[in-house]
Amino acid sequence: MNNSPGAIGIERISLPSFGTENNYPQLSIAEYQQRLRALVARMASAQLDVLVVYAEREHFAKMAYLTGFDPRFEEAVLLLDRAGHKLLIVGNECMGYLPDPELGCEAVLFQEFSLLGQPRETSRPLREILAGFGIGAAVRTGCVGWKYFDGQLLEDAEHAIDLPAYLVDLLRELTRGRQYITNATALLMNPANGMRVINSADQIAQFEFAAIQTSESVLAAIRSLHEGVAEYEVARCLDSAGLPLSVHTMVNFGEKVRRGLSSPGSGRARQGEMYVIAYGIYGALTCRAGALTMSAAELTPELSTFYPRLVENYFAVLAEWYRSVKIGALGGDVFARVDARRDPSLYAFAVNPGHYLHLDEWVHSPFTPRSEVTLCSGMVLQSDIIPVSAGPFCYVNAEDGIALADAALRTEIAQRHPRCWERMTQRRRFMIETLGIPLDESVLPLSNTPGWLAPYIQDAENALVCR
Repeated sequence: MNNSPGAIGIERISLPSFGTENNYPQLSIAEYQQRLRALVARMASAQLDVLVVYAEREHFAKMAYLTGFDPRFEEAVLLLDRAGHKLLIVGNECMGYLPDPELGCEAVLFQEFSLLGQPRETSRPLREILAGFGIGAAVRTGCVGWKYFDGQLLEDAEHAIDLPAYLVDLLRELTRGRQYITNATALLMNPANGMRVINSADQIAQFEFAAIQTSESVLAAIRSLHEGVAEYEVARCLDSAGLPLSVHTMVNFGEKVRRGLSSPGSGRARQGEMYVIAYGIYGALTCRAGALTMSAAELTPELSTFYPRLVENYFAVLAEWYRSVKIGALGGDVFARVDARRDPSLYAFAVNPGHYLHLDEWVHSPFTPRSEVTLCSGMVLQSDIIPVSAGPFCYVNAEDGIALADAALRTEIAQRHPRCWERMTQRRRFMIETLGIPLDESVLPLSNTPGWLAPYIQDAENALVCR
């Protein structure tokens, strides 16, 4: 096998059917219990007495990771202490939507977590609930929100808390000191050793199920593209199989592609313009972008010379990323390798070249300059390389997820989820043998569009390859 991506070209490629999955993998109560025990152990190491895990509809993933519960409509708080006691505080509507009773998590109603205008007469005050759990004078309390801070732009990062002010103010009052309330989000989200960056065989199988849904949906949307089709019509092809979305849906044509994160509207596809389709559900995201043409010849004169160079270099960078990610690699080395392949006269990176993927679309990223984070077995990563053109406006993108697994984890996946393992094996073979992208044995592609990129989407059988 060639150890480095060679010349980039376009060849006739038939994207295989890697199969789908009808049964959504489930996580056991034992796995959630183990996660909670592990978090309590980390609390003790961090010398914390109590942990306050806050969640709402947008920032749900850490609570779902710990309990299988994600608040709908409302806010919620999970309290943990070093003895392993746990209390879930929820609003009106979530009282009927609680974690499995086998988890042993007591629930209490706090109606201010509910939507405006709903009943407020039944629950106890938040002060009483928190004090009843043991939060009082000098109790060292860690807050888990959705981000922590590195101190470069924000003073006193340890005590900068991203929970609502009413909650933080009350915690500081109960503990009688700002110094007792710290940001503990890194316990779950630190890129080197956060609990959420390492995944079990069952969790990876669940993410693979999600990746099938997002990639097959994006493929169906691509096949629906034609002159004059509206963005909202294309969006109808995107099917979550009932799983919740992790990001807003993106289908955009022409000048609207410049806005990047826009949702579908009434814009219509026009020959020779750019398109982007991105779709994410809990555990996966797939994105494809390119030109609505049969070939470069149908682009404007300015783009017909610039765009082919951009897409070929982009694919070389993408192939380098896939080649470089493996167990034992340093995040900073991966960044340096892919950045060295990038032609800066063509484009810059909009964000990091890749990141951790989980129930939420972006957990953190080990891929920063000089990062010393070591990639490990169980990590799930997204090839999120977004080019910002240095010339005339144009766009290309190919995002999919992979898992890293050592021999023991690969064996466990094969034994517990044989159909999932077979699909991963077929995707690896396609990427290595058909696309010419070398992969370490630890790399397991999750998507049904693994490494596949047709830059002129009206001829989707012509895809980029390394030779």
